[in-house]
This record gives sequence, C-alpha cells and structure tokens, in this order.
Amino acid sequence: MSTWADERVDPAIVVDPPARKRRVPRRAKRPSRAAAIAAASLVGLAGLALWFLFFSLVLTSLQQHGSQARLYARLREELANATAPLGGYITNGSPVALLDAHIPGMESLVVVEGTSSGDLMLGPGHRRDTPLPGQRGTSVIFGRSVTYGAPFRSLSHLAVGDRIDVTTGQGRFAFRVEDLRGPGDPLPPPVGSDGSRLTMVTAASSGWRSGWAPDHAMYVDASLIDADPVPAPAGRPTTILPNEHAMAGDGSARTLALFWLQEVVLVGAAFIWARRRWGPWQTWIAGVPLALGVLWGAAGAGLRLWPNLI
Repeated sequence: MSTWADERVDPAIVVDPPARKRRVPRRAKRPSRAAAIAAASLVGLAGLALWFLFFSLVLTSLQQHGSQARLYARLREELANATAPLGGYITNGSPVALLDAHIPGMESLVVVEGTSSGDLMLGPGHRRDTPLPGQRGTSVIFGRSVTYGAPFRSLSHLAVGDRIDVTTGQGRFAFRVEDLRGPGDPLPPPVGSDGSRLTMVTAASSGWRSGWAPDHAMYVDASLIDADPVPAPAGRPTTILPNEHAMAGDGSARTLALFWLQEVVLVGAAFIWARRRWGPWQTWIAGVPLALGVLWGAAGAGLRLWPNLI
C-alpha cells in the first residue's frame, strides 16, 4: 500500500498557469505644435482685450485725475500772476479755463486747448478756432463721456435754466443753459456781435447702448448772463485739423499703435524665453513691470484711434 509521500509528481507534466498580459497604459496624445500656438494666441488675444477694457474704464480715470490736478495747480498760478492765455496762438494741452456746471462730475474741470483725442485725455478741450468762454462769439468745448474720467458724462443731466460758471484769464463768466440738442435738431440762431455763447459737446447714445457705447454727438448751448462779453485778441486759428472735429479719431496715431503692438509681441516672446532659462519666479519678478509699461503704452496709443468724445 502506497502512501502520499511515496507518490511523486513528474515535473515534466506540471503545467504553469498562463501568464497574464500586462496592460500598457495609453499615453494621452499631445496636441500638435500648431494647435498649441493657436490656443496660446487665443488666450493672449483674450487677455489683451480684457486689459484694454480695464485700462479704458478704470486706469484712464486715474491718469486723467492726475493730469487735472497738475493742470489745476498750473492754471491757478497763471490766474494769480495774470499770465493765463487770453487768445491768439495757444499751445495744445495748455490750461485755458476752469469750468463748473454745479452737478456731480462737472465741478472744477480744467479746460485745455485743443480737441484731438490726445488733448481730451487731459480733460475737456477748447476748440481752437473759437473764442475763449466769455469772449464775443460762440466758444465750443468738447469733453469725453466714457473714458479718461468721463468729465462730460453728466452733460445730459443739465436742464434749461441751469447755471454754468467759467473762469478764464479775463474773469469769471456765468452762462445759462438755453437748449440741449442732438443730431438733426435745429441749430441755435447766430450770436450777435455783442453776444457770447458757450456750446459744450460730448458723445451720447440711446436704447441698449445708452451709457456705455455712444454713437453720436450731443450739444448743450448756454448764453452769457449778468455780464458783457469781452473782446477776443487777434490771431486765433480759423481752421482746425480733421482729427479735432467731434467724434473724430486721431489717424496719425496708427504708427504709434503699431509700434506698441510690436513691443507687446517682443515682450511676450522674451517672457517665454526667460521662463525657460531663468524659471517662473525670476521671470515674473523681472518681467511684470516691463510688461505693464508696454501694455499701458499700447492701450493708450489704441485709444487715440477712438472717437475723441468717447
């Protein structure tokens, strides 16, 4: 009788279990180089658009506030020293008057000479081919309604009979609002030889565009009260450039805007190169101030191409 110990198993007949197939994880397909470049370009364009919107609505207000503070100090000194400009040829961007319409947003505004898009970045602008406020004739002042502090945003809130005070080197003059008009409305009658009118102009819109996307000019006409107009010195310009008319952009800024866009592209390429060579933190510390400066210049140049009253 055989026992379990006596039973031997021939190793030749032992069958190994079948080997399991190893599952090799599939690697995710990397996007092609063209797709990566396209995605990065779209992200960059979206970032530029957001930056331009933020710069237009927020940072330009801070810039204009600083410009107004400097211009106010300069005009105050010139009025005290009796050196404020009275007429003739006046350098663009020079302060010429202080305007106060006694409504929020239109108090103690320094008016500069010139109505181009660049001039109106400083504040309301006096049209060069018209007399200064308080002088004989019709004085015209432009002001923005959306960007750079929007000094004339509240112009439509004025009503017939409201008072507007303007201070120049020839004194303080009070005006009374006579009419608010838009495109197609009848023009006011001509001012007499002994009359003085102030016309303020800004951009406006109606319907769903109201308040954020103006598309036409609006006008407020006011007549001098309680004083006689003063004579205007000779030598005033009789014509103005095309970019100084209402709702005109500054076409001469195209070259400047193109230059700044090239700078944006170069800084973006340098940022990518530096990130690979130096590392992310070093690149952010060194590159962010430079990038902000270039983006600021590019957005400012781009806004010069916009209509001057927006």
